[in-house]
Amino acid sequence: MSEFEGVSIQSSGVFLTPDGHDRLQKELEFLTVTKRQEIASRIRESKEHGEFSEDNNELDEVKFEQAIVEDRIANLKAMFANAQVIDADQLNEEVANVGNYVEVKDVNNGMKFEIRLVCSVEADVDRDYVSNESPMGAAILGSQVGEVVVFEAPAGKISYEICKIRK
Repeated sequence: MSEFEGVSIQSSGVFLTPDGHDRLQKELEFLTVTKRQEIASRIRESKEHGEFSEDNNELDEVKFEQAIVEDRIANLKAMFANAQVIDADQLNEEVANVGNYVEVKDVNNGMKFEIRLVCSVEADVDRDYVSNESPMGAAILGSQVGEVVVFEAPAGKISYEICKIRK
């Protein structure tokens, strides 16, 4: 039995694909090394120019941006503290889980397409990365080839047949 079989992803922390882990790690590095320095430099410039008056909109904007960056850094660090990187070799191809690619067929129109089940921090519509917390992802999570899953979407109830599960 693999580490991910029967695991309740929603209650077990964050499971990241290796690509997702690398992408988020690079974002954290960029924010802590590059973005922090850029913001500090902009604040120093304002200070050197004597622009610390109460009506300095630019300084307010920089401080607001600084707060957003620091919040994102804190969120990423907290996420990494509870994250596990999925080892594709340990994924099961019989049961859909986070990290798997799943080919589905729309029961109503027969259209087939492939998605990848990921945790919410990796969800990306453009790449067909579907969050395990979304209605579609939650319905597919734990399913097997041949099963039909039904979930509620903004357009109404949708039914997909699970055609293939791969690592």
